Amino acid sequence: MDSRPPTRPAAPSLAQRLRSGASPVFAYLTELGSRQQITRAGLLFSLACTLVGFAAFASANNLLFLVVAAMLGTLLVSGFVSRLTLAGLELELELPQSIVSGRPVLGRAVVINAKHWMPSFSVHLVATGEGSLPTPLYFPILGSGKRTSAPVEMLFPHRGVYNGSRFVFSTSFPFGFAERRMPVNLRHDFLVYPPLDPQAGFEPLLASAFEGIEARTRGLGADFHHIRPYQAFESIRHVDWRATAHTGDLQVREFARDDDAALELVLDLDVSREQSAWFEWAVACAAYLSYRLTERGARVHFRTANFETQVPRDGDVHRILRYLAVVDRDEGRKLPPPSPAHFHRLVLSPDAATAPVCETPSKISDPAQADS
Repeated sequence: MDSRPPTRPAAPSLAQRLRSGASPVFAYLTELGSRQQITRAGLLFSLACTLVGFAAFASANNLLFLVVAAMLGTLLVSGFVSRLTLAGLELELELPQSIVSGRPVLGRAVVINAKHWMPSFSVHLVATGEGSLPTPLYFPILGSGKRTSAPVEMLFPHRGVYNGSRFVFSTSFPFGFAERRMPVNLRHDFLVYPPLDPQAGFEPLLASAFEGIEARTRGLGADFHHIRPYQAFESIRHVDWRATAHTGDLQVREFARDDDAALELVLDLDVSREQSAWFEWAVACAAYLSYRLTERGARVHFRTANFETQVPRDGDVHRILRYLAVVDRDEGRKLPPPSPAHFHRLVLSPDAATAPVCETPSKISDPAQADS
């Protein structure tokens, strides 16, 4: 019989999650080792221990030697107990599947005390780096072999893959002489979408996209399809009187409506390093337009030089947002050719001649200039 403890399965890579369309939900964290930092109370206690020790050697008083031994034993016990307090602690971070940069994310931090013989007391949880916790979490007691959870709010300032956030368990238990810290690293990375809140220049483009789609749809809907017999309760406006006179029965005109009318949204990747600020603006704009258009039921054909998808034919808008979360500039990659004419084309490009539809934002090299 195999007595080895069970191992946690390996985490799927980011490429596998992108192909499967899954977003990270759980982040398991693993112990890296612990460090100890003396507190002010510990410094004063150590100073007092030193002074009593000098007095004991100077006076050869056995009682003072006993006091020094008790004080040193207290320091040793304090360090040993604080180490046991943090030993066996595991952390699971549960976050939503969709994480948007710039928006607070509500989740849960689950702390597991794997020690079945000893509880842990007075444990703090803090985070460092991007995506950190605004306020530390405090757990007064973690029962032996128990799971304790607390709500957390995190903020990721930028889009992309987060794999460097660090969390730290700390405790000053039992006497507060030293603060022992145990850092942990994310074992799973997080995919963070571009911001979906409107920025300067987004609303005019959204209105232009809706107008283009509606105009295209109205034009296609006016195309004559065929003449058929009149049916009860139909509008008299569509009666074809010439065909009615010829056949002797009411006849109506039926018009065709092309349901493929949609927006072709193209993002230009041929952007220089000097235009990086504009590229981030364009990525956020593409994410905002895709999200808002699909939210209102519009069809979006999103294209770049190395990616193409149609929503809702190929999936939902998260397929576009996952791509925009990791997309980068690619100098020399030219724009793809236009799609069929039933698409209303909107191009986000730094070349105004290439993108006459969005000429105003295409001239913006810095998002801050959009307000001027």
